[in-house]
Amino acid sequence: MTPNPIERADIRRDYLLKGPTQPILKSFPQMEMYGKMRRFNPKWYEEFGSWLEYSVSQDACYCLYCYLFDMEVGGSGSTLEAFVSVGFKNWQKKDKIKVHVGDHRSVHNRFYQAGQDLMKQKQHIDIAFSNIFEQQRIDYRIRLKASLDCARYLLRNGQPFRGHDESESSNQQGLFLETLKCYTKPNKEMIHVVLQNSPDNHKLTSPKIQKDLAQACADLTVKEIISDLSDDYISFLVDEARNIAIKEQMAVVLRYVNLKGSIVECFIGIIHVSDTTAQSLKAAIDGLFSKLGLSLSKCRGQDYDGASNMRGEFKGLKSLILADNKSAFYIHCFAHQLQLALVKVAKHYKKIQEFFDMLQKMATVVGGSCKRKEILLMNQYKQIVERIARGEILTGKGLNQETTLKRPGDTRWGSHFCTVTSVISLYSPIISLMKIIEYEPKNDAARTDAGCILYAMEDFEFAFLLHLMQLILRISYEFSQALQRKDQDLLNAIGLVKVVKSRLQEVRDNDFDELLQETNIFANKYDIDIPNMEDVYCPKGRSRRRLESFTFLHYFKVELFNRVIDTQVQELGDRFDNVNTKLLECLSCLDPRDSFATFNKEKLIEFARFYPLDFDELADIPFLSSSLSNFIVDVRADSDFVNWKRISELALKMVEKRKEIVYPLVVWPLWDLFAFSSISVYQLFIEVVIEEIG
Repeated sequence: MTPNPIERADIRRDYLLKGPTQPILKSFPQMEMYGKMRRFNPKWYEEFGSWLEYSVSQDACYCLYCYLFDMEVGGSGSTLEAFVSVGFKNWQKKDKIKVHVGDHRSVHNRFYQAGQDLMKQKQHIDIAFSNIFEQQRIDYRIRLKASLDCARYLLRNGQPFRGHDESESSNQQGLFLETLKCYTKPNKEMIHVVLQNSPDNHKLTSPKIQKDLAQACADLTVKEIISDLSDDYISFLVDEARNIAIKEQMAVVLRYVNLKGSIVECFIGIIHVSDTTAQSLKAAIDGLFSKLGLSLSKCRGQDYDGASNMRGEFKGLKSLILADNKSAFYIHCFAHQLQLALVKVAKHYKKIQEFFDMLQKMATVVGGSCKRKEILLMNQYKQIVERIARGEILTGKGLNQETTLKRPGDTRWGSHFCTVTSVISLYSPIISLMKIIEYEPKNDAARTDAGCILYAMEDFEFAFLLHLMQLILRISYEFSQALQRKDQDLLNAIGLVKVVKSRLQEVRDNDFDELLQETNIFANKYDIDIPNMEDVYCPKGRSRRRLESFTFLHYFKVELFNRVIDTQVQELGDRFDNVNTKLLECLSCLDPRDSFATFNKEKLIEFARFYPLDFDELADIPFLSSSLSNFIVDVRADSDFVNWKRISELALKMVEKRKEIVYPLVVWPLWDLFAFSSISVYQLFIEVVIEEIG
């Protein structure tokens, strides 16, 4: 095996330290040359002793330096070959030795100088490079630390890195370079090393380096999160969205209870997915869990935004996770589910979908320019003045404020109700604005949209849907606001959902006539033609011969009123199923309010039975019953547990008082289970937070 350059240099140095092999014999071997006996002359050692070697076995002379350096320098010639490989034996021609030495430009002298340089340690290239590399290593660490500190600062504050132009002549280089300048400004030596005197390709400020630093911070942070998790129960929250490059991504958050009893939610990553089908999302989650060393068997909860591909009963992500782990129950924020139930109705009933599409188009046209908004406010002002003059509305502080047309959004709670309400209150100003836009020059698209909106708004069916959706949305809006309160307890939240269902059923049974009368008053006020309810209904632009014959009354009551409310009630029933409701009802029995007034041992045992992998029916359930009885007597007698209002606060106090040691089945793992079934109000807006890494 050929030695590497460092090993080769060490071998040569050892040979040179030993010096040339120059044996002194009593008599050297003789050979006949040109009729005379000749032999090696040991006096040559004195003249060429610094390099001349004699081999007894070969009876030949060699050159130490030429032998050691011949392959590296690449010399050639008969005398060189004689003193390197063959050996010099021409004893009668001493001049040949002098020819081998030659002048200062000879190959021998080049080899000799190479040997002398090798023996000078202070001038050796290894030493020179070592000195250079040590300083470069110090400078590199200074630059790396500066770039890393700036990256962590920007990540911690959620700030973007790159600028559009990061060249030195640019006045807007981006936050990373600007932060780096501020970081090094107080220290002149650091400025010199980091920015001024560093090589252009070694400043550690390129976009790729910035991404690598951010990724390194993220990897270390996730590693700390997994370490803190310590193989306990987990729940995960998932949301999907497109990035600026129109690529589908999935954000994942872990929720768990740490050793201090605190409920922790940590963002652990964004995963690119090829599509948003349930199978692709499930594969992405499996890949992430495998990478982090987590297992779905430890999952006790899953939460998504409620979209069909996420929570579908048969093919959704929720069902795929439950197929692997029966204990990974799906629990979602109640207020958000109410909103999603409305969206589901809008998507699955054509008339409602067309109605909200028209409201969306209306908001787009009105918000298309500041001029249109100003016209709308002026029309509203005139309407308010006229109504005050007619005595229809009262005046006073805080009354009759200016409002705008709100835009409905599928994920914005209560936005549909606010939109419908604003359209009803601004009906006349919107009509006036649309008539102005309809005759605007040089804006064909807006004129076309304004004409369509006018055509729809002047129809009785649009007015009826406005009041119908306001009635339905007002019921769910009030309860949605109540469900969003952070101090809302679980039992009341479940009760509110039941009230929404019963209230909608009550409206369906009793409130149609009142709604129709209210719509007629609205239509008369704004000169909308009211159809005769006994006439045969025919949609505009459709032939009567191809349609089923029924009256306008049947259409508005059965096809619109009853059908919309029935769809609403059915969707609420699907989203708030019996399993989730039962879980939360049982969990509410651990509510510490009013000295554990809702405590119920039987329901807590029923709650434990939802998790057969964690509570064995024969071994754990009987002991859990006794442990719960002791637990409630203990905490009710302790004054430290009197004033707590939330289960999460109770968890912290239990760990502080070391109750988890006394009641392991009550605290761990039961604590882990309920922590992930909370209906605390949140929306999954993911923000990368990088903590200080030690």
